[in-house]
Amino acid sequence: MWPCGGRRQRRLGGVALLLVVLWLLLRRFNWSELTPLGLWGRTHGLQTENSEFLLEGMPFRILGGSMHYFRVPREYWEDRMLKMRACGLNTLTTYVPWNLHEKERGKFDFSKNLDLRAFLSLAAKNGLWVILRPGPYICSEWDLGGLPSWLLQDPEMRLRTTYKGFTEAVDAYFDRLMRVVVPFQYKKGGPIIAVQVENEYGSYAKDPNYMNYVKMALLNRGIVELLMTSDNKNGLSFGLVDGALATVNFQKLEPGLLKSLDTVQKDQPKMVMEYWTGWFDNWGGPHYVFDADGMVNTVESILKTGASINLYMFHGGTNFGFMNGALEADEYKSDVTSYDYDAVLTEAGDYTSKFFKLRQLFSMVIGQPLPLPPMIESKASYGAILLHQYISLWDVLPALLQPIKSEFPVNMENLHLNDSIGQPYGYVLYETVIFGGGHLHSRDHVRDRAQVFVNTMYVGELDYNSVELSIPEGQQGFRQLRLLVENRGRVNYGLALNEQRKGLIGDIFLNKTPLRNFKIYSLEMKPAFMKSLQHVSGWSSVPDYFVGPAFFRGRLWIEQQPQDTFLKLQGWEKGVVFVNGQNLGRYWKIGPQETLYLPGPWLRRGGNEIVIFEERTAGRIIQSVDIPYLGRTQYVD
Repeated sequence: MWPCGGRRQRRLGGVALLLVVLWLLLRRFNWSELTPLGLWGRTHGLQTENSEFLLEGMPFRILGGSMHYFRVPREYWEDRMLKMRACGLNTLTTYVPWNLHEKERGKFDFSKNLDLRAFLSLAAKNGLWVILRPGPYICSEWDLGGLPSWLLQDPEMRLRTTYKGFTEAVDAYFDRLMRVVVPFQYKKGGPIIAVQVENEYGSYAKDPNYMNYVKMALLNRGIVELLMTSDNKNGLSFGLVDGALATVNFQKLEPGLLKSLDTVQKDQPKMVMEYWTGWFDNWGGPHYVFDADGMVNTVESILKTGASINLYMFHGGTNFGFMNGALEADEYKSDVTSYDYDAVLTEAGDYTSKFFKLRQLFSMVIGQPLPLPPMIESKASYGAILLHQYISLWDVLPALLQPIKSEFPVNMENLHLNDSIGQPYGYVLYETVIFGGGHLHSRDHVRDRAQVFVNTMYVGELDYNSVELSIPEGQQGFRQLRLLVENRGRVNYGLALNEQRKGLIGDIFLNKTPLRNFKIYSLEMKPAFMKSLQHVSGWSSVPDYFVGPAFFRGRLWIEQQPQDTFLKLQGWEKGVVFVNGQNLGRYWKIGPQETLYLPGPWLRRGGNEIVIFEERTAGRIIQSVDIPYLGRTQYVD
């Protein structure tokens, strides 16, 4: 009996061993088992060995997706994470925007929609690992690549270098930021398995010592997880730093592209940190889309090489407020408000064909059933909303704004405002006195677009392409020359970051004489200003025809639980929309974007106040619709 029993025990033991081995093999992709909240006794973290990733000593492939907490209403963070899991992803990547967390030098904000702790906790709760990309520069089609504009107060500032004025500011910011981040690292029981050193520095590469400085700034403040860098193919060799794994960014898998990683590092796992699932839009251009089948086929090809991947973007979200970035190559082009990106989820978090095609692909790769996709949130069409009252900007000035007086024009960043950190966003009105007409020339000192008025009469615009205007002669005596200058968004990528000061950045000339003695009004349109605007006297009924600049207001009444909607501004020309004090962002009739996303959590039952700042031609109504329209489409080649 003993020998028979021994054979039976050995057979049972063998079966048990086989099951354990199979279980371990399945866990290679089984994030439902290998999750932040389900893994204990952590010691090793994410490592690289023999061209593959190991997590706690087990083979691990990163199937990631990008979602930025600062572009998505906090109430929807968890919904988007659940959709990541339902698509088959095991890792979330996010940037950290310095210019939101430290709007004013030395004053930090990690509350409400900037609560990074809550975001990381939710990722862990929902079974997602995190690759954190804390910058300090993040690009991301975000104003100045996430760098605070107050850095540009220093006329000698050299961003993204070891220039003392820059590194001192980074050190102070990282001192505060890392107190939030460090406890959420893998080895401390959190979801963060890797941290990126800066971002695409190989495309900038102005200081050979800078990347090592950023690396040490992270290490010296307690970062212990795997470090990574991220560059496109041409920047790979210039963005490296010892001790960090190089990763690559692209949209099309050209022959030999992944092998280019072997030229900068040997026997390391390959990772695509940014596989671009779509593209962003600029004002005046088309709405770019990227074919779903082509995208999924490329993802499949990447996975067949054994590489890890991060989908940029899985969910794009919105550039709420004035936070959009811009490009400046042959010409300046600012980004639209929507960051839909033609991503896997829409701007409002709805599924696309890309989601279901990727879900099918990742399910086959993982070899297990995936969680059911969450139900989508229904959208509302609240119909026409009448903007029944208006007040001219010229009537608002004496009631709410105190001007800064200056002999010379002053750029936004150097205005003595906000505890001396200047004005980061919005509009600035420059006002001076002239005694006749003639030839007005900007000498290309307008950033980015100025409407020009004599008293309250509109006479034209100045921008990058239009640098001169004819000012009509008037009756004898002085007149007010007014330039309403809009900061349309700072460039976020390229070599021109140090030149992103806004407003009037130099002299403006009338008949070859520089204008002097300005009154300068800040129109940043912060919440306190918008609240004060509600109570200012002078609101009137909107006439049949009126030309701005002016503020218009109306009310949206909602009987039931509020839902997401989209505001269509047909008949309006250019401006900004505020709902219950929230800045939804810019609109512009040149497109491509024709609707603004209005999240349901920003609405309430009963009355909702809508305020529109319109620069020129105003309509009488706006439409609340249940379908977005992002403009004429053009496929990305």
